[in-house]
Amino acid sequence: MIKGFLPCLGGLLFAGTVLAQDLPVGDPDAGRKVASQCRTCHGLNGFAQIPIAPHIGGEPEDYLAAQLLAFRDGTRAHEMMTVVASNMSDQAIADVSAWYAAHQVTATLFADEADAPEGCVSCHGTDGLALVEGVPNLAGETNIYIATQLKAFRGGKREHEVMSSISTDLSDDDIRALADWFAAVELDIEPND
Repeated sequence: MIKGFLPCLGGLLFAGTVLAQDLPVGDPDAGRKVASQCRTCHGLNGFAQIPIAPHIGGEPEDYLAAQLLAFRDGTRAHEMMTVVASNMSDQAIADVSAWYAAHQVTATLFADEADAPEGCVSCHGTDGLALVEGVPNLAGETNIYIATQLKAFRGGKREHEVMSSISTDLSDDDIRALADWFAAVELDIEPND
C-alpha cells in the first residue's frame, strides 16, 4: 500500500531557524498559565479541540519551542499562531513548551504493524510517537491536519530540509493513506498536574 515510497517523514511539523536551546529554562507551572491562551485550539492538556490544530501535549519541549519561535520570527506562518507567538517572550515560549512537554502520551495501534507506512516509522514510529529528536508525534492527529501539512510541504507553503523534498513525490492518494494511518491511532494524553 504505502510502503517503501518514502525514505523518512521526519519533521512533518518541524520548521524554524531560531534554536530552542537558546531559550531560558522553562517552568511548567508558569507554562500552565501561558497555556490558557492555547486552550481554545490545543486544549489545556494539549489534545486539540479543533480538527485543523495539532495535538501538542507530550511533544518534545525543544520541538514545541522551535515551532513557536518560527511563528514569532516569521519563518513559519499561520493566521492565528503568528499573532499569538508574536506577543510571546522567550520566557513565555520556554514555559509553555515545558508545560506541554511534561504531559505523558501513550498511543494504541489497532492496525497490523506490518501495514505501517515504512518510510514514516523510522522517524515517527509505527504508532506515531516520534523516535527521532526534533520530530513531532503524529499519533491521533486528524487526517485533515496531517494531509494539510503534507500538501503545504509539497506546494512550497512550508519548507523543511527533509519534508519539502519528500513531499514532492507524494500523490493525493499517498497523502490520504499516510494521514489515515496516523489518524487511526488512539492517543491518550495524561496532563502533568
